[in-house]
Amino acid sequence: MILNELIKGNEKFRNSQYLELEDGIKDLVLNGQKPEVLFIGCSDSRVTPDLMLNSKPGDMFILRNVGNFVPPYKHDEDYHGSAAAIEYAVAVLKVKHIIVCGHSHCGACKSLYEDIPITDSLIHVRTWLKLGYKAKERTLKNKKFTTEEEMYRATERNSIRYQLENLLTYPDVKRLLNEGGIKVHGWYYDIQTAKIDYYDSKDDKFKPLSEFTYEP
Repeated sequence: MILNELIKGNEKFRNSQYLELEDGIKDLVLNGQKPEVLFIGCSDSRVTPDLMLNSKPGDMFILRNVGNFVPPYKHDEDYHGSAAAIEYAVAVLKVKHIIVCGHSHCGACKSLYEDIPITDSLIHVRTWLKLGYKAKERTLKNKKFTTEEEMYRATERNSIRYQLENLLTYPDVKRLLNEGGIKVHGWYYDIQTAKIDYYDSKDDKFKPLSEFTYEP
């Protein structure tokens, strides 16, 4: 059923929205993409970057994975999909901003408190979730929650803090940040309200995005 809806959706897109975007898309094809933003978000089906930010094709280079995790930089020749996307966005596309966007009701963060079966079916999931361990440790240490749901919300925000730390292990990101050539941002999206908070590293707090002021 859903596949048929997707097919109809493409037809509707081609006959409506695409017509409004056609000139811009053709320009992107002709001259190439030049996004200023790398958006690192979760693969969660309820998180829709283009919808929630009202962005257009060409505005953002988007990396999505389980938990919007950022694996630390590792200098080897293994297969690193997320790392490759980060490197490409920074070194080739030369983005000016990197947004690590976590969200409420994140399945990956909740899974940090569950027993993941040791099976071949979930071997990569178990390994990937290790990127959230520091967030879990900070949450349990601070104990600023009274219910499990509050614990999950705290973990989601703490995860953003540590993913930003991992982001700075990438040599080009660290260098450009120090030179003022790139800005990194931590955002938290509430699925139920569509509101976004941003991470203020100076105060170590999340604040409403409406209060954020960007200074080039």
